[in-house]
Amino acid sequence: MRLRNSASLTLFLPAVVSAQAENRQALARQVFAAESAFAQTLAARDTQAFATYVAVDAVFFGRGGTLHGRAAVAAGWHPFFEGRAAPFSWSPEVVEVLESGTLALSTGPVRDPAGRQIATFNSIWRRDPDGHWRVVFDKGCPVCDCSRSP
Repeated sequence: MRLRNSASLTLFLPAVVSAQAENRQALARQVFAAESAFAQTLAARDTQAFATYVAVDAVFFGRGGTLHGRAAVAAGWHPFFEGRAAPFSWSPEVVEVLESGTLALSTGPVRDPAGRQIATFNSIWRRDPDGHWRVVFDKGCPVCDCSRSP
């Protein structure tokens, strides 16, 4: 009996792993779309839409210090929304989702208005109970040669 159960498990396990990988890929596409829409709020100069992508308990790191909570993030980012044109833009390049499907990392370039990369952003997204993905942690870093890996 034990051998039979092991054989069944061996046949079943690849299907489970494949389904989990497909689910993570689908969730990664959701996060990619959310990050892209989040970035578009700056281009559209829409502070209210921007805030909807920020978790209530978010932590954003910046040159001026750490911002805690949606209200503080929205207030801290308000100067970036002033003026007719966005002072920078960003877009996701890599998205990875935990197997649990509840947290994801999104990272990619930050560009100046001329399109030159000036930084790299790193955002941690959480899928809230309402099904929406929201940023819980955000931190940029200077441009680096990320092609070298350990």
